[in-house]
Amino acid sequence: MTTSECDKNAAVDSTAAEMKGEPKSRLPRWLRAPQPKQLLPKEEIDKLYPRLRFQVFIGIFIGYASFYLIRNNVSLVSNILYENGLSKTDIGIIANCLLVAYGLSKFFAATISDRANARYFMPLGLILSGLTNVLISLSAGATISVSIFAILMTVNGIFQGMGWPPSGRVMVHWFSTSERGGKMAIWNVAHNVGGALSGVLVAFALDHFGHNNWASAFWFPAVICFVLAIITFFLVRDNPQSMGLPSIEEYHNDPAPVEIDETDRSESTWQTIRRHILRNPTMVFLALANVFVYTLRYGIVSWAPLYLVQVRGGSVGEGIAGFSIFEIAGIVGTLICGWVSDRVFKGHRSITGIVFMAGVILAVLLYWLPPTDTPMWVSWTALALAGGLIYGPVMLIGLQALDLSPTHIAGTAAGFTGLFGYVLGATMASTGVGAIAQHLGWHAAFVFLVVCAVLSIVLLALVHRKEKVILANSHAKRDAARAAKLEAATEDLGTPPSNL
Repeated sequence: MTTSECDKNAAVDSTAAEMKGEPKSRLPRWLRAPQPKQLLPKEEIDKLYPRLRFQVFIGIFIGYASFYLIRNNVSLVSNILYENGLSKTDIGIIANCLLVAYGLSKFFAATISDRANARYFMPLGLILSGLTNVLISLSAGATISVSIFAILMTVNGIFQGMGWPPSGRVMVHWFSTSERGGKMAIWNVAHNVGGALSGVLVAFALDHFGHNNWASAFWFPAVICFVLAIITFFLVRDNPQSMGLPSIEEYHNDPAPVEIDETDRSESTWQTIRRHILRNPTMVFLALANVFVYTLRYGIVSWAPLYLVQVRGGSVGEGIAGFSIFEIAGIVGTLICGWVSDRVFKGHRSITGIVFMAGVILAVLLYWLPPTDTPMWVSWTALALAGGLIYGPVMLIGLQALDLSPTHIAGTAAGFTGLFGYVLGATMASTGVGAIAQHLGWHAAFVFLVVCAVLSIVLLALVHRKEKVILANSHAKRDAARAAKLEAATEDLGTPPSNL
């Protein structure tokens, strides 16, 4: 090997260490995050970068939507399960097993995902979740074992947690901070798309394989997911440097808000997690805010069908329509929220979240306070406003976790907020709101929801204090880099380049 080749390899190794900023991965070699390749010529970079950014975005959109095809299938066949001998309590236990397991896995799987190749990690999780659903279908019979069902749904929840973290990893490596709000909002719609398609697939399976053959509600979507996992594999690429491209921060001249430092390079994974997440007040405040945001999200939508029937005098169909209106409005609201956070508030996610949560309070009041004989369209309008407003902060908190942490633990940070949201927030929404409504009445339940909204605003305000400082430093670095580039170009060419 020549001296120049040795120097070139050394430079690549140095770039790899700089990019990763983490201890050597203990994962199997095939699953490790890929190392950087030698930088391609500028002409190829300019041609390849936009295409790959679009490709990987489509990949994580399809991949994450696919997880929802095999996540909440118990709810879709709950009536059939009830007719086959399961009680409402049994069905609730089975569903909650997945919810809690998913919340825990979203955090712990992220600690692995942050050091893994997203191209392998995401399809692997989807395939394992699909296999678990096939096992659930094989357990179907005349006598349904609640314990076996609950165990398998717990396992399914664990594998389901392998969907969000690699998506977050891809997002921070391929899309810069200043554009991430809008891109994240579009990607976040994947769970609405997947959730809607799951109902279509289950209805098709039950229609073609027999209404009483509830096993098809699990194995048929799983087979579809196996195909989609392969498509995801061919579309996703872990990071630009592994494709011979510069980092997104360099490509867009948009420095990361929180950069990897020398301490990160020498620490173990858990030391870094403790320093940046567990002992970081800002991240803890963000996680606690997520508890109350998720309490509002599930506290409104989960009880909407029952509330509209019992209190507003609607039919069962009108109650279900309220549920659907809330979810559909969430798609529009998420997209608007992402655009507002990028364009209007210039990356200040906390301020955007506070504005949207204030709107949620007004929507809840409109939903709660009108007389019982108020026309149903008023309640539907309130639900549309609440859904359109609440899903924005749901998306933003995950995005803030990515923005406010170094790229090599971004998925873990988002998983940490998700852990609080699902395990605590969703539980407070289901068990807490239900218990309050049953023992103290619906008025007390709505007071509880309004208090949750106020607490989320207070916590987001605390996060904003740190976020403001981080963004100011990031903007100063970006401006300095642009000024240096302009000065260098002026010295070399005598005139500033037109693209600056």
